[in-house]
Amino acid sequence: MPLLAVDSLKVNYGAVEAVRGIDFQIDQGEIVTLLGANGAGKSSTLNALVGLVPVASGRVVFDGTDVTDHAPERLAPLGMTLSPEGRRVFATLSVEENLRMGAYAIGNRSEIKAAWERVYDLFPILRERREQYAGTLSGGQQQMLAVGRALMSNPRLLLLDEPSLGLAPKIVEQIFELIGVLRGQGVTLVVVEQNVSMALEIADRGYVLSSGRIVSAGTAAELSRSENLQDVYLGAE
Repeated sequence: MPLLAVDSLKVNYGAVEAVRGIDFQIDQGEIVTLLGANGAGKSSTLNALVGLVPVASGRVVFDGTDVTDHAPERLAPLGMTLSPEGRRVFATLSVEENLRMGAYAIGNRSEIKAAWERVYDLFPILRERREQYAGTLSGGQQQMLAVGRALMSNPRLLLLDEPSLGLAPKIVEQIFELIGVLRGQGVTLVVVEQNVSMALEIADRGYVLSSGRIVSAGTAAELSRSENLQDVYLGAE
C-alpha cells in the first residue's frame, strides 16, 4: 500500500481549473518530484493535499486513511506536513518560537525539546540564532527555518514547495544535501522545484504537470531524457 495515494484530484479557483483530475502515488522512503512550468498546478496540488485549498473532487489517502479536505492541523498528527513556497516564517517571533509553532501537534514537553534538538542538529545556524527574530534572518536561513518548522511534528511525509527559490547557489546545495539526509532518517519527500536538474539528481521518480494535468511520469533518469519535459519547459524559465 502506498504511503500517499491521490485519485482524480481536481482543484478549482472559481471558474479556473488549476488541477484537472490527476492520479499519483508515493511509496514509503521515496523522494518524488513534481515538475512543470509556472501555473502548471504544482503548488495547488500540494496545498490541496494538506487542506490549504479545497478539493473540488477526487480523493487523497494517506497511510490508508482518507484525508481528503482534512485541515492542516489534523494532518500533522498523522504525519504529513508542508513547507510552503515563500517560507512564510513569523517575522516578529524568534527562531525558537517559530519552531514551537510547528510542534503544536505535540503535547509532550520532552518530545518538543527532542524535536528542537533534531532541527538544531540539522541546521546549526538556527541554534546560534534561536533568540533572533525570524524577520531579520537571511533568505537562506529563513528557508532553513521553514523546513525546520515543518520537521518539528516529526512527519513521515514532508512536502517541500520550491525550497531553492531565490537562494544563492551555495545555500541551494545545502538544502538539497539536507533532503538526502532526511531520506536517510526515514522521511518520505515530495519536492516541487524550479531547479529541474537538481530535483532529478536527488529524486527517485517524478511527475511532470502541464495545465493542471500529468503529462509525463517516470524515474528521474527517464525524465531527464524526456522530450516531453523539454517541451513543457521550453521558453518557460
